[in-house]
Amino acid sequence: MLTIIPAIDIIDGKCVRLIKGNYSKKKIYNQDPLEVALSFEDHGLQRLHLVDLNGAKAKHVINWRVLERIAGKTDLIIDFGGGIKSDKDLSIVFNSGALMATIGSIAVKDKDLFFSWLRRYGSDKLILGADVNDRNIAVSGWIETTELDVFDFVGDYLKKGVKQVLCTDISKDGMLEGTSMDLYRELTDRFSDMGLIVSGGITRMNELYALNEMNVAGAVIGKAIYEGKISLRDLQKFIS
Repeated sequence: MLTIIPAIDIIDGKCVRLIKGNYSKKKIYNQDPLEVALSFEDHGLQRLHLVDLNGAKAKHVINWRVLERIAGKTDLIIDFGGGIKSDKDLSIVFNSGALMATIGSIAVKDKDLFFSWLRRYGSDKLILGADVNDRNIAVSGWIETTELDVFDFVGDYLKKGVKQVLCTDISKDGMLEGTSMDLYRELTDRFSDMGLIVSGGITRMNELYALNEMNVAGAVIGKAIYEGKISLRDLQKFIS
């Protein structure tokens, strides 16, 4: 069954959304991310994807107190991403209450460090972040696009013990125009034993039913919730 994972993106302690990762196109949805997280939990959702956008830009974790507060006041299973670039960053994230961490840029730029984390914490606690721009991997808060093909990137890490992959099509993120069904279908067809979590552009409930049929493990939903395209009540029905 497809796991629904609502997203909270944080800038300066506030719940925001961007368009295609563009920091200049920021919209604040709530001054208090905990209030948002509690509303998710009240509707039966059990997971949360929490992103430190300040951290992604600064290249170190910044909004860990938001994580700590949400983890302390809810029972949500939180995966945290953004700015995790060192042993210290990852320790802060886990000590602040995240049960999983999403690692993208380091998996591209410092494989030895990523593998040391994989050995230390295990594949259940680390999610490989595969942010995609025209099927190539993008890093550093999506500012830099590499020449790494997403299929080669994912395939190599699955061979090394990674079990969970969060794939975001940047071109779809925040656009409310639908998600990249073809890309995700190709990934699930090629890597059938992967726990694929998809993100970017999910706008309608029928997309969730289609992703479920494709054996996708999870779907991250952000702006569609905040803009009322997908209601928490409909998500509650989906998971019940």
